[in-house]
Amino acid sequence: MQHKKIILVSLLALFGVLFTACAGPAGSTGPVGPVGAPGAGGPAGAAGLPGKAGEAGAPGKAGERGPAGDRGPAGPAGAAGAAQEVNTLRAASVDAVPAIDGQMDASWLRATPLLVTVHNGANLINGSTTVSLRALYNGGNIYFLAQYADKTQSYQRSPWQKQADGSWKIRTDPNASASGNNLYYEDKAALIWNINDSIKGFNQSGCLVLCHPGETKVYGNKYTANPGELGDIWHWKSVRTGPVGQIDDQYVDNTRYDKDKSPEAGRKSDAKTAGGYSDNRTADGKAPLYALPGNKSAPPYWITDSEKVAFDDSKYKAGDEVPGIIISAQKGDRGDISSAEMWKDGMWTLEWTRKLETGSKTDVQFTDLKKSYYFGIAIFDNAQVHHAWSEGGLKMVFDPAVITGLLKPPATPANHTGRTTCKVCHESGVGGAPKFPTSVSHVAFEDVAKSCSRCH
Repeated sequence: MQHKKIILVSLLALFGVLFTACAGPAGSTGPVGPVGAPGAGGPAGAAGLPGKAGEAGAPGKAGERGPAGDRGPAGPAGAAGAAQEVNTLRAASVDAVPAIDGQMDASWLRATPLLVTVHNGANLINGSTTVSLRALYNGGNIYFLAQYADKTQSYQRSPWQKQADGSWKIRTDPNASASGNNLYYEDKAALIWNINDSIKGFNQSGCLVLCHPGETKVYGNKYTANPGELGDIWHWKSVRTGPVGQIDDQYVDNTRYDKDKSPEAGRKSDAKTAGGYSDNRTADGKAPLYALPGNKSAPPYWITDSEKVAFDDSKYKAGDEVPGIIISAQKGDRGDISSAEMWKDGMWTLEWTRKLETGSKTDVQFTDLKKSYYFGIAIFDNAQVHHAWSEGGLKMVFDPAVITGLLKPPATPANHTGRTTCKVCHESGVGGAPKFPTSVSHVAFEDVAKSCSRCH
């Protein structure tokens, strides 16, 4: 603006000079003109580049939980479950019978186990263990399987041990006179059956009605209360009868204790024609009479009668042991229960079988398959007499033999992933079970459930 003013003044001065040159003398200089008006603004500049986006702010706090909605209507009630009898062992009918070898095979899956907890036994953890008991029958025979926890396999039953001075002594429990031998003994199990329901109170109270504590022994004597009352005792002994594949068949009647005539009171053994077990000792009771083959020291802690050899003291050093018992299979009524057993990983598995009907008056006879048969269980953990027992009466019933030619199978697993379990029956043909359909994967649930449900 200032430059324009200077230029204007200069032009006026120039014209003045020219005028003076052409006209007369120049007049005096006029006053300075006013400042011209401001010029118009130039065009707008180009738009700048957009700025960077600002950083995201911190997340806000969660809002408070709203009030609960109204409760929906109740769904329909489920169907009532099938009634299950308490303390009842159900013997299932089978086509394929189990091998008596001390192992649970496919046949046993047909039987529903009865779980029985026994109490107050020596050496067991907290004096207790639970027995899983199963039963099967086929033709003229009945089969049983028992499994129970026992942390140790006890077989060191009262062996002879050579002393430092060369003499021999039987190893025993120093408290044996008070509580029975609970240190150097064997594992045992027993069932007692009420023959012809003759024992009053047995079906309700179990085998406790046979025990009479405080009579001449710490744990008392065993006998029935009245003449004509009989119980069948099946007594498995892991050293004396187990190695020859038998359960000792015994019975109990109303005989009272007599030191000379009946030291075992009412507990007696069935008749036999040969075999059994006996102590291994000389006539004076100071040393073993027989030895294991080759005069080998124990174990095992039994000598089979057919393998016994003459005892040779020179073959042993101090601390060596010799079995205190000689065993053989029993012949006759006393040996009519065949058995096998296996101890593994803290568990006993015991199998045994017997004819449904033996004809012996000291045996329970399973002749009426519509009848209930009452029994009790006892478990001995390395105990001579201090056993654990079941409370109350237990009973066994026989399931119907067949349903339209095929035993009633279990329900199909809901997720249908049980192929391994299914194979046990389907591949062995237990109860007439067919082979697996080749189209069934048994891995995912398929529509084949409709086919399975025809039988299951």
